[in-house]
Amino acid sequence: MTIKLAARVQAVKPSATLAVDARAKALKAEGKDVIGLGAGEPDFDTPDHIKSAAIEAINKGFTKYTAVDGMPSLKAAVVSKFKRENGFDFAPEQILVSCGGKQSFFNLAQAVIDPGDEVVIPAPYWVSYPDMVLLASGAPVLVHAGADQSFKISPAQLKAALNDKTKLVVINSPSNPTGMAYSAEELAELGAVLREFPRALIATDDMYEHIRWDSGPFVNILNVCPDLAPRTLVLNGVSKAYAMTGWRIGYAGGPKDVIKAMTKVQSQSTSNPTSIAQVAAQAALEGPQDCIGTMLKAFKERHDFVVDGLNRIPGVECLPTDGTFYVFPRVQGAIDKLAGVHNDLELAEYLLERAGVALVPGTAFGLAGHVRISIATSSRNLEQALERIATAVG
Repeated sequence: MTIKLAARVQAVKPSATLAVDARAKALKAEGKDVIGLGAGEPDFDTPDHIKSAAIEAINKGFTKYTAVDGMPSLKAAVVSKFKRENGFDFAPEQILVSCGGKQSFFNLAQAVIDPGDEVVIPAPYWVSYPDMVLLASGAPVLVHAGADQSFKISPAQLKAALNDKTKLVVINSPSNPTGMAYSAEELAELGAVLREFPRALIATDDMYEHIRWDSGPFVNILNVCPDLAPRTLVLNGVSKAYAMTGWRIGYAGGPKDVIKAMTKVQSQSTSNPTSIAQVAAQAALEGPQDCIGTMLKAFKERHDFVVDGLNRIPGVECLPTDGTFYVFPRVQGAIDKLAGVHNDLELAEYLLERAGVALVPGTAFGLAGHVRISIATSSRNLEQALERIATAVG
């Protein structure tokens, strides 16, 4: 018997980043020597005070359902975080806590997108944006920006992509996969364009807010264009800054009616995020923040080493980034000189098989001829990976 699957699920692809990470782990389990540079998660352990809060919650029996949108004390911590670090005055009913940043965006797409609605997504993009739009019966509109633009779209490009069908515009800064961040001036210029299209909602994905090399304050489009607040959703979470990827806690702040609709979607999918993880997330937001600086210092050192090392490999060009724990080098020169390798997908397979290095092809992020390399691993692993890559493409 052949089972006919829904068209919506056939229109989307599995997450490429998760697939690469899973394959690397499977090869390691088989005893093969593989250095995994695909995972988008810090290699640091979750700080002790956060783990202790979760253990205490278990011991106290805090293992039942909470409110769908998150326990009140965690929502209060999110409200305080937004006020303290971003200058935003959200009320508790404007906050939704979800099972990770991914669910926040999924909830948003399901809540606001109708068939035929267009969603403008700068490319390179996080792998899940277009597919979650497709699952909501929307149409992703990709706006491409290459290395010559530091992977950031221009106001003219944004304006050309917007029309009466545009329902949502996505901004991810600092960006996964490129590590690039929009300046306040650049965001102000994009905001000026968005004012001309009042129907379009805006989603600013700030998941890498704290992983930046510049010492100035973080800014998103709402900081520089506060008049856009009635149609802007701020998406964030504890996964990256506090090394809590597996805890699965993200949160969103925005217009009350949109948050209410997103909560309704969540109520019919996962219900509340895990109670224990919520306690841990509250401890992360309210507790000591020095763990962020420790990770940031290590990531910056690794970043500098990897960017320099990649640029020493013939056929590879890598821009320094503004933050995150990714670099996104152009590898077309390496592809062109390798027999039997015709694109970044085949290069990624070649490096996995020949060099034992797992990375993600740029095609998965909407820009061919590139690869994404995660620097969230030890300096020794990165040193060996660069040596292997240089040997394999030399």
